[in-house]
Amino acid sequence: MAIVAFQLDPAAGAQSGDDIITAINGAAGTISRASSVSAAARPLAAGEVSNTELAGGAAKANLDALSDTARGYVKTAPTTGEFPVVSIQRDATGKLDVDYDNVAV
Repeated sequence: MAIVAFQLDPAAGAQSGDDIITAINGAAGTISRASSVSAAARPLAAGEVSNTELAGGAAKANLDALSDTARGYVKTAPTTGEFPVVSIQRDATGKLDVDYDNVAV
């Protein structure tokens, strides 16, 4: 598994499919979750909370109960052949920034 990212610029002019693929394939860099997110802001790591402290599914259920904008994450439900989205946000330059797992479900 690897995390892959791309950006969409809503202000960009029309591009051909080949232009878009060339830009995505030419993007450089990788994301290291450990170095890109502070410990206080990242998801819990294995062993940080035991099942005696948090019932299975309780955290997800609590987060799912929040409103869409308060929740702070995008819920996805990929099916066979689709790629799970890890995060999505609008970056400082106004582009839509999407990170996804490069292994299909």
